Amino acid sequence: MTECVFCDIIDGSIPGNVVYETEDVVAFLDANPVSRGHTLVVPKKHVEDIHGASGMEFLMDALVKVSDAVEEAFDPEGINIAQNNGEAAGQEVFHLHFHVTPIYEGDELEISYNRSELEDGSEIAEEISKYL
Repeated sequence: MTECVFCDIIDGSIPGNVVYETEDVVAFLDANPVSRGHTLVVPKKHVEDIHGASGMEFLMDALVKVSDAVEEAFDPEGINIAQNNGEAAGQEVFHLHFHVTPIYEGDELEISYNRSELEDGSEIAEEISKYL
C-alpha cells in the first residue's frame, strides 16, 4: 500500500481533529472544509472505495451518529452526505470516506450532472439486477 493520509490520522502518526471513534470507524474534521463542521467518516480498515466495503454496515450507524451531532452542534439548514469513488467522480484521497457537510443559509451547494430522460429503464434495471 502507498502512503495514505487517512491511515496516518487513524494510527496517530499525524494529527487529526477526531470527533468520534469506535473499534471500526473514525470521524474527523476535513482539513479543507466546505463549511463549519465538515466532517469525514472513515473506516479504520484501509479500503480504496465503496467496492471494498463489503461487511462495513457499521459505516451507516456512524454516518447517522455524526450527522446528528453536526446538526445538534451547528443547526445548519441541511446536511449533504457525499461519497466519491474514483478520480473521475472527484475522489482525492483513495481511502473510503464519507463527507458530512453542513449547509447553511446563503451557502451555495453546487452539484452538477448532465441529466437526460430515462429511455429504457427496464433494460437498464435488468442489466444491473443480473449482478445482485
